Formats: sequence, C-alpha cells, structure tokens
Amino acid sequence: MKRRDFVQLTGLGIGGMLLPFPSMGNPTTIEAMLDTPLDIRQKKQLADVALNTAKSSGATYADIRIGRYLNQFISTRENKVQGIENSESFGTGIRVIVNGTWGFAATNDVTNDGVKKATLRAVAIAKANSKFQKEPVKLAPVKAFGEVVWNTPIQQNAFEVPVSEKVDLLLKANAGALQNGATFASSNLFMVNEQKYFASTDGSYIDQNIHRIWPTFNVSTIDKASGKFKARQALSAPMGMGYEYMVPKKEDKLQGPAGMVLYRNSYDIVEDATLAAKQAKEMITAKSVEPGKYDLVLEPNHLGLTIHESVGHPLELDRILGYEANYAGTSFATLDKLKSGTFNYGSKIVNIFADKTQPGSLGAVGYDDEGVQCKRWDLIRDGILVNFQAIRDQAHILGQNESHGCCYAQSWSDVQFQRMPNVSLAPGKEPYSIDQMIKDVEKGIYIAGRGSYSIDQQRYNFQFGGTVFYEIKNGAITGMLNDVAYQSNTQEFWNSCVKICDERDYRLFGSFFDGKGQPSQVSAVSHGSATARFNGVNVINTGRTI
Repeated sequence: MKRRDFVQLTGLGIGGMLLPFPSMGNPTTIEAMLDTPLDIRQKKQLADVALNTAKSSGATYADIRIGRYLNQFISTRENKVQGIENSESFGTGIRVIVNGTWGFAATNDVTNDGVKKATLRAVAIAKANSKFQKEPVKLAPVKAFGEVVWNTPIQQNAFEVPVSEKVDLLLKANAGALQNGATFASSNLFMVNEQKYFASTDGSYIDQNIHRIWPTFNVSTIDKASGKFKARQALSAPMGMGYEYMVPKKEDKLQGPAGMVLYRNSYDIVEDATLAAKQAKEMITAKSVEPGKYDLVLEPNHLGLTIHESVGHPLELDRILGYEANYAGTSFATLDKLKSGTFNYGSKIVNIFADKTQPGSLGAVGYDDEGVQCKRWDLIRDGILVNFQAIRDQAHILGQNESHGCCYAQSWSDVQFQRMPNVSLAPGKEPYSIDQMIKDVEKGIYIAGRGSYSIDQQRYNFQFGGTVFYEIKNGAITGMLNDVAYQSNTQEFWNSCVKICDERDYRLFGSFFDGKGQPSQVSAVSHGSATARFNGVNVINTGRTI
C-alpha cells in the first residue's frame, strides 16, 4: 500500500472514531431505562457466583463487571426532529488469571447459571492461552475496599427530563441560528448513563452510577452571490454532568475576545448557535491568512484536542511499549526518556497532570474498571517528563508498585484495558487574563474550537486547525481569518509555551468517543486548560495549493 493511501484510510478511521455512535445497545423505552433490573444485593450475589467459581476452577485472581449502559440520542435539523433513540445494553464480563495468564468471557445471561458458564469459559480461555504465555501476569497490589458506592454528583438526571423539553431546546438553537444568517442548522444531544458493578477476589464490591452529556450543533451559511459557504460547529464541551449543564448560569460565562462568549460549567446552546451563525457569515468575507511565524493564543476548547493527541496518547504505556499501535501508531516518548529524569517535554511553565477525579470531567469516576481508586498524578512537571499512564499489570514495567487507576472497557462485553485518563494543562500561578495575553502579542492569531488535524505514527509531528480564527496585531484583535492551520512537533510546540492564563479561565474540552484498540473501543475523556500562548509557531494556509 502506498503511504498516501495508508494515511488517507487511517485518517478516515481516526475521524470515524470521533463521530457519534448513538446505537450502543437494544432499542428500549424511557420507562424501562428509568427502571432498575437488579438491586445491589442481587449484584453482589451474582458476583460471588463468578468469584467462587473462578477460584474453585484454579484461578488465582478474578473480577466481574455487571454493566447496564443507557444511551439517549436526539437529532434535529432546522425545524424538524430527525430522530430520537433510546438504547440499553445489559450483561456481565468476567476476567480471570489462571496459570499466570488472562482469560475473559462475557454474557447477557445475567443469572446464576449464565454467570457460572461465562466464568468457566473465561477459565478455559486462560488455560488455553497459558500455553503461549512467556511471562506470567504481574498485578500491582490493590486495596480491598469492601462494599462502596460512587455516583456522578448530578443535580438533574437527563433521562428524567421530558424528551419534548430537550427537543424544544434544540429547535430553539436551530431557530436562533437561522434567524441570524444561517442557511442550515442541525443540533444533537447525547446522554449516557453507565451503571457499573465491579467485584474481585481482592475483596472489593464497587457500585458506580456515571452520567455524561454532550450538546452539539453545526450551522452553515451560503452566500448566493459568490457561491461561497462556511460552517461553524458548537463550542460546547461534553461533560460528566446531568441536565443542569443545559441550564445556563451567568457565573459560568466568560467574555472572550471579538464578542465571543465562553462557557465553563453550564452551556447556553441557543446563544452559541446564534453567535455561530453570525461568525459563519463573517467567515465568508474574512481574509485568508498569510503563512509564516505567529504567536498563537489558544483557548481551552481548541487546546484540549492538541493536549489529547500530543500528550495524552503518546504517554499511554501500552502504546509506548508497542503493545498498542492502532489509531495513529506508537509513541516517541520511550521508556529511556522517562528513566533519564531529564527529558524536556515543554517549557518550565508546562505542568500536565492526569486526574480521573476532576468534577464535571468525562473521565470522572471513583474507581476504574479493575477496582483501583482513581487519583491525580503528574505526567510533566516543570516541563520535564516524570510519568506515564499504567494499569495493574503494567506498573511493574515502570518499577512502580501501584496502578494509576486508568483501566476502562466501553461495555460489559469488552475486556478492560489501559485508557487515557483526563489529561490537563495546569493553569498559570499568577493572575493573567485573556485580554492581558492578547495585549502582549504583536503578531498573532487567536484560535477557538476544534478543527481538522493530523499527527504522525510516533505522535510527534502534527498539524492542527480550529473552528474560528482572529488576527492579532499590536495587542488588538483586528478581524477574522480563514484557512489557518499550524504545524509543529510535540517538543518544539510545548517548549514554545510562554504564558498560561490563571485558574479563572480554566475550562474543559472533551472527546465523547475516543477510539483505541483492536477490536476498537471508545471512551470519554476530558482535557482541561486555561488559554495559553505559544510563540513563533509555523502557520500555513490550508486554502492554497502548491
């Protein structure tokens, strides 16, 4: 296969994994979704069937996940509802270690007999696999937590809100866009509820109820006279929250440059869609960027994707070791770079941390999918690489004695493996606003929102676009730009970071469907940051051909 064909095909694959996958189960009714099929006592009884069966069959370790995954997806266009989908997936997955080797099996027969049969199948698979196992699995120790419960701290369950109310809100967003210059407007609302029960032979019985929500839209404007058209997508961030995220609060709004409104812990979809229509109209007559070196002022909804691709994925230990190479390859951040203790990942103000406990984030849970209590840990400290992301059977490779708590499976029927936690750039320590940052720029570009991107198979050389672009001259916004993308490599880019706004500007970006693995799985992850400035970055014009 030619490289150009390979890049095109893999690009389509990566892009596809960032697209919505609303159908993750069987169609159901909202009444059934709000019902509870099993109480916590019944779950524990089923878990004990699996654990006792595994131990009596020769397993040295076993865990079981009983999962109920609920999804609601609402889609609209202009003044019409295109679709409403409710789905449910319910079953259990059992993982065992026999003869130092993993075995896994899953079933949707959530009964004593069904669980026992699946456990015996997992044991048989482990025994068969052990014939080819070169080194036994080494699990980092984990605390036994007994019986615990963790819930996403929501204020309003989105599934309990009438569908008519949610549809009305989306149609209002469409109307706001159409009334302000949009030719087309579509909007969507995704809601997820993961009800997960985990138990293991280590002595933990963990019941978790996790909620996520994602409002989004796309508006486009066509200029009939010139035939030109432009589109602008939502500047929302998917969140680990309930429907309260859809109720805008004044204290959650930040006034951005060029009349932009930026959102933190709640979101005004009607206001954003209205502004999007005006910006799309403005883009049609905006000038095309002149290629060259610019100081870039990157807002969090944009910078989150750059963090995701250039820090989050390359610091996954399985990708570093070559165990994982799907969806854009392995990693330049090899083990020797960590062991040296001096590898310069970024400038001294760059502090990047992993944290699966961040309130409101997509990855926020109390415990991961192998019963490890989640925590925060540093990946890059003062610009120096200090750690990776590892789970229980990887920690010993780093010479560490505990998992980082970042193991996850997209459903009960998938085996859990190492997934990216929330990976975020710490805000600046000194008071510093977006306005102050722009005033300090002589020649630059302000970029907001996500756009097209590409990155090489070592997660090193990359190119990123965005949603909206504004030119900065002599400390002031002078107008909108088109055709902007910046090119750099991971080290060069993060070493060009010279200033970060303080915590007042700290916001979350999110990926609702981040793909990894083969067979592929998706997970939800957030990346926080404040607006940051990167000096002397190479900007190209994407509208010009060579």
